[in-house]
Amino acid sequence: MAVAAESWNAPSRRRRVIINTDAKNEADDQFAIVHGVLTPMFDLRGLIAAHFGTRRTDRSMQESRAEIDLLLELLGRTGQVPVADGAPSAIPDESTPAESPGARMIIEESKLAGPGDPLYVAFLGPLTDLASAILLDPELRQRNVVVIWIGGFGYREQPSGDRIEFNLSNDIAAANVVFDSGITVWQVPSSVYTKVSVGYAELSERIGGTSKLADYLITQLVEWNATHHAEPIESRSLGDSPAIGLMMFPLSGQFRTVPAPRFGSNGAYLAGSGHPVKVCEFVDVRFLLEDMFAKIRRFGREHDPLI
Repeated sequence: MAVAAESWNAPSRRRRVIINTDAKNEADDQFAIVHGVLTPMFDLRGLIAAHFGTRRTDRSMQESRAEIDLLLELLGRTGQVPVADGAPSAIPDESTPAESPGARMIIEESKLAGPGDPLYVAFLGPLTDLASAILLDPELRQRNVVVIWIGGFGYREQPSGDRIEFNLSNDIAAANVVFDSGITVWQVPSSVYTKVSVGYAELSERIGGTSKLADYLITQLVEWNATHHAEPIESRSLGDSPAIGLMMFPLSGQFRTVPAPRFGSNGAYLAGSGHPVKVCEFVDVRFLLEDMFAKIRRFGREHDPLI
């Protein structure tokens, strides 16, 4: 006999979570945001709109905010999840914070963290708002905060030339502030996050036609690929999604601990503070994608059926 959804859909203990996202940068943040919002075990304390540099626009943070607002509208959650603007650009140096509502949200929520109740903050883009929060309130470093960052190259693949991992490149100073601080960091480098790949056919078969939300997720991904890839392509790495899976079930990742590095101007790993950093070397992609697809299908069935 099937177990009634309400018997498992509301865990007795929930994990306090903030998601900091450069939502309009590419096409994968959207999936991670939706997965986070639809995860019952998350007490989602807020979404923070992050900048993604100036390569394509001078309004990247504002565009991220607009995308977050659109996703919440499609989810039927407008006004139900706190949303804050992060910094509009990188911090100018390692001593100067960028004041923003997003940084203040992190500070205030961190004060509520206790010995058995950490605050998890997922960063799907640059670390600007966390570095600013640390510089604004240095006591944050001693609070029970777990930072999950999608960023940096794998430790076995040093950058060459001017090739810098994208999230790191948008605020190297911020990454140095965070890695120097001693705060708990789980890093998911590009050697791992690029492996969370899905094809158009899989997306269409698994979630296509189940809701306006699902169809938007697929359409914006296909359109992004068509705009930014010259070569034929019919797949995409949902590289920001590991942050959600690891917050749900940390054992779905395989980690090793390394001394915290610093980052050179070319993104290279240099000797740093030596504080322990947990580097993810593997994620359970089956668990991650199956859980996300199931929650998106269930959302469509319960809230916005197209079939």
